[in-house]
Amino acid sequence: MNIPFVDLKAQYATLKDEVADAIRGVLESTQFIGGEAVASFERDFAAYCQVPYARGVASGTDAIHLALRALGVGHGDEVITTAHTFIATAAAIVATGAQPVFVDIDPDTHTIDPRMIERALTSRTKAIVAVHLFGQPADMGPIKDIARRRGLFVIEDAAQAHGAEYQGIRTGALGDVACFSFYPGKNLGAYGDGGAITTNSAVIAERIERLRDHGRTTHYNHAEVGFNSRLDALQAAVLQVKLRRLDGWNDHRRRAAEWYTAELRHSGIKTPFVRTGSTHVYHLYVIVTNERDAMRKRLDEVGVASGIHYPLPLHLQPAFAYLGYKQGDLPCCEAMAARSLSLPMFPELTRDQVRRVAATVLAVAERESHQEMRKPVAMHADGGKV
Repeated sequence: MNIPFVDLKAQYATLKDEVADAIRGVLESTQFIGGEAVASFERDFAAYCQVPYARGVASGTDAIHLALRALGVGHGDEVITTAHTFIATAAAIVATGAQPVFVDIDPDTHTIDPRMIERALTSRTKAIVAVHLFGQPADMGPIKDIARRRGLFVIEDAAQAHGAEYQGIRTGALGDVACFSFYPGKNLGAYGDGGAITTNSAVIAERIERLRDHGRTTHYNHAEVGFNSRLDALQAAVLQVKLRRLDGWNDHRRRAAEWYTAELRHSGIKTPFVRTGSTHVYHLYVIVTNERDAMRKRLDEVGVASGIHYPLPLHLQPAFAYLGYKQGDLPCCEAMAARSLSLPMFPELTRDQVRRVAATVLAVAERESHQEMRKPVAMHADGGKV
């Protein structure tokens, strides 16, 4: 039987009746934009993230864009972030008129390296977007220290880290503002696009409310030019149902990660490293290996889906060629692009499925190792090994 990368059908089967009731409630209310469904989800998601304010928006990309705008980031500013992330992180920066400044990642956690942030600071730096990658929070202590010293804003890109914790504090409460995606495959996913912004600041929350709804203060009074970026009520109703299950799903993801790590131990394959004091929620389970391409090919042959996150780092993307980065500028990001492989990960993943995936990966690793050992050793004319 094939093993999908993410199994949304298995998840839907466990809650379809409850979701149907929630959707029916919205349909009967005819409040499709805003209304109690959205307000109720915002209250519950804010409480979940340990903050007083959450505001739903149309997508995770919009969440970052509007958060930056609410903080006053714009033309002439620089925003430091990682090149090892989905393009939405940097595209949102560009949408404000600011310039993304890419820095390298920590080689163990693959999250943004605070030491590289320090080196990239200029007089134009306005903010830092810290990406909580694969389900693990960025190293927020040093990042916030840098921000305090330099008067910078810290934005969490928490699109992959719903429910993760850093030093006992949930993502969503670690920066000036945090941005979440509810794309269907996320740990907390809608049945379409959606996103949210969380913050401890009433001023920021109020500005987000205006910006997401055409800058409006009353129905036909607009304090500023805003955008159409509202979380619709049907998606909010689905998310409300799912939010109650999120912690349990994250526990199941951690259990599956433990199974993978146990199977791959002593193989020479690098498995995810969890920073001390952090709680990983394994949106993705990413291994690092020199045999990545051969493993992915074999997994596909036996009906196992896999992914690469991400095959080309942002600083080398054609869209950002104007920034002037070149190959070799961010070696850790580039190494991950060449060697990382994402294995199937979802809460319903079974022990047998993990064993099958791991056995396929291990077989390729062993085969490649034996082939390397059988290669003839080149010799110098004087008899020494090359």
